[in-house]
Amino acid sequence: MAGVTDVVFRQICKELGADVMVTEFVSAEGILQRDDRTRKYTEFTDEQRPVGVQLFGGDGERMGEAAKKIIDWKRPDFIDINFGCPVNKVVAKNGGSSLLKDCPSLAAVAAGVEKGVGGEVPVTAKMRIGWDDSTVNAVEVCRILEDCGMQAIAVHGRTRSQGYSGVANWEVIDACARAVKIPVIGNGDIASGEDLARRKRETAVSGVMIGRAAMQNPWVFREAKHFLQTGETLAAVPLEERWALVLRHCKLATESNRYGDERHTVMSMRSRLMAYCKGFPGAKDLRGRLARVESIGEVEGIAAESLEMSLREGVEAGVELEMEKV
Repeated sequence: MAGVTDVVFRQICKELGADVMVTEFVSAEGILQRDDRTRKYTEFTDEQRPVGVQLFGGDGERMGEAAKKIIDWKRPDFIDINFGCPVNKVVAKNGGSSLLKDCPSLAAVAAGVEKGVGGEVPVTAKMRIGWDDSTVNAVEVCRILEDCGMQAIAVHGRTRSQGYSGVANWEVIDACARAVKIPVIGNGDIASGEDLARRKRETAVSGVMIGRAAMQNPWVFREAKHFLQTGETLAAVPLEERWALVLRHCKLATESNRYGDERHTVMSMRSRLMAYCKGFPGAKDLRGRLARVESIGEVEGIAAESLEMSLREGVEAGVELEMEKV
């Protein structure tokens, strides 16, 4: 979720019901060599706790040093190791899911971080179920990580070769949860409260992680909690509320100075804005326009037109219904 789960987006998700969050992953080498530039990826507010800082890398000792440095800066509630990222530039540096092919190195990384942290905060791990369909080794990896001192493991039910295609394999996630004594958090294809309740009911996981679904629908946390508590599905979030959140996100991101001035901030958010508008009336046209925005004013104008069009179509639909009754 690099470039997505920054401090502003986590604030929004927390307000909407997320319980525990993890920062964007950050390179351990970046922390050690360019800490002033890399430090922004580890930022969080106390209101977002409990929150973990996620690291990736291929050298356990160096990652342990980076983890200790982060703890000295701000003391997160836990350190999370990324063994799941499928992106080529991460895999090429022997980070992320590449370590699933080399269990001794994976164990060395996990043990190195645990040793570097020295018990100051828990260490957890995020992983995929294997490198490809012929090497699904998630149960073995979970046992290794438990032996190396990990306090919890999040398992994404896809292999690295799948990327984000296909269907998450929750049977393997369930097997992982039953194979170790530490909590296993399931991840993959959770887009609603009903999805979440089903996976908690049918597997032995201790919790469920929501990732990509929140990019377009951060209300999913609120919806999921409501469904767990009542068994009822909340009504769809009104278009007005959705656009209000989009605009608030743009303004908060600009105020944070994370991406520079307003122009650079809005440009950096284009993909986020396009994700938000999935399911909006006229979404295809909206995505094309949002892909070119350079200011909050432009986003406000697009939002106003979208709401006006929706209102007009709603009125026309109401008139047609009345005419049918007549």
